[in-house]
Amino acid sequence: MSRRILPFALCLLPLFAISAAGLQQPAPARAADTSKEQRLQWFRDAKYGLFVHWGLYAIPAGEWKGQRSLGLGEWIMNRAKIPVREYEALAKQFNPVKFDPDAWVRMAQDAGMKYIVITSKHHDGFALFKSGASPYNVVDATPYKRDILKQLADACARHNMRLGFYYSQSQDWHEPGGAGNTWDFGPDQAPDGKELKDYDGYLRGKAEPQIRELLTGYGPVALIWFDTPRMMTQA
Repeated sequence: MSRRILPFALCLLPLFAISAAGLQQPAPARAADTSKEQRLQWFRDAKYGLFVHWGLYAIPAGEWKGQRSLGLGEWIMNRAKIPVREYEALAKQFNPVKFDPDAWVRMAQDAGMKYIVITSKHHDGFALFKSGASPYNVVDATPYKRDILKQLADACARHNMRLGFYYSQSQDWHEPGGAGNTWDFGPDQAPDGKELKDYDGYLRGKAEPQIRELLTGYGPVALIWFDTPRMMTQA
């Protein structure tokens, strides 16, 4: 397996020095980098925020062809083994004309919340933002044709609310090279661990470009929330 490390240092860990002198006893932990600590401090202080799951899966709402799906509603494509082309058709029904981002932010603030995180792209591969990396997004594939994340980002800026984005970087059931869709595209790996999909192609062609779009097109980003490390090498 080739090494794959997303080029975004978003997980900050303390560094420890080990002495090679004497009996090679561990040295005291080195002081954490001040700038990193400062970047993390707001999250430690905030403690309470709003996490929003929203996407095409809101339409079936946990039920497919009269059958209730076990588990979480956002996993219905996986649990019901819905073919990509069939699931894609949900995009034609996605038209949230009553979406009011300012009302969302005010509600969060009234509840004492200090930040909002929203699913920019969940495992189904559908993006709630305009993306040049894939037309499978709310602007290009739905009758709504507006960038939900841009509207929410603008509302957060108006109300001084921090905004972060959840992003499913590994599992993408819409893409042949993404992890997780075994009913359309076969298993991700052979029993010996050999990859059976073009995961590098998916990662470089969709995941990385979309993360760049999120980090550069929506103002200050409080955090990126990656989910599930399937087929990812460790840094």
